[in-house]
Amino acid sequence: MTETVTPHDLSFLALFLQADPIVKGVMIFLVLASLGCWTIIFDKILRLVALRRQARSFETTARAGGQLHPQMSGSVGRIMAAAQEAWRDQDPSESRSERRERIERAMRAALVVDMRQLQTGLPFLATTGSAAPFIGLFGTVWGIMNSFSAIAKSQDTSLSVVAPGIAEALFATAIGLVAAIPAVIAYNKLTTDLGRVQQSFAAGITALGDRLARDRKPHLRTEAAE
Repeated sequence: MTETVTPHDLSFLALFLQADPIVKGVMIFLVLASLGCWTIIFDKILRLVALRRQARSFETTARAGGQLHPQMSGSVGRIMAAAQEAWRDQDPSESRSERRERIERAMRAALVVDMRQLQTGLPFLATTGSAAPFIGLFGTVWGIMNSFSAIAKSQDTSLSVVAPGIAEALFATAIGLVAAIPAVIAYNKLTTDLGRVQQSFAAGITALGDRLARDRKPHLRTEAAE
C-alpha cells in the first residue's frame, strides 16, 4: 500500500513524498547528518560536564597542595599515574627545572590522550555546519529546475503548478539550515569549553609539577604510591 498525497498538500511529509528522487536523497542525507550532529553534541556535553568537574577539582587540589593519587578515576588518575612514574625516574644530575619540565611533560602527554578522544566528532560538526547549507541549496536548485520543466511541459504558469515544486525545493534548503546552524553553534561552544578545560588542567599540572620537582625526599615515594 503506497501513501498518496494531493497535489496541493504542502505539509512537510507531502513535500518529501512528492519530491524528485535526487531532492529526496538530499533531504534524507541532511536529516541523517543532523541526527549524527545531535548524537555527537549530547555525548560531548555529558562528557564535558564530568571532565570540567575533574579539571576544577584537580586544579584546586594541586594549587592548595592537597593529596592526589593515581587511583583516582578519569583523567586525573591517568595524569597522576604519569606524574608518579616520571617522579620515580629521578636523575641526580638533573636540575630542578629539568626535573619539573620532565614531570610536566609526562602529565601533559597523558592529558593530550583524553583531549584527543574528546575532539573526536568535532570535525564532523564543522563539516556539517559548512557544507549542509550548500547541499540543501543543491536540492533547491534541482527542485526549481524540475518546476521549470513542469511549466514548460504543461504550458501553465499558475500557482498550482509552480508552488509544489518550489516548496519542496525550498524545503531542502530549510533542512540544510536546520542541520547546519546547531552544528556550527555546538562546534564553537564545544571547542571553547574544551580549551577552558585544558587550561584548567594545565594550571594544575604546572602547580603540581613545581611541587613534585621540589621534593626529592625518599618518604614521598611511599606517599605518592598510596
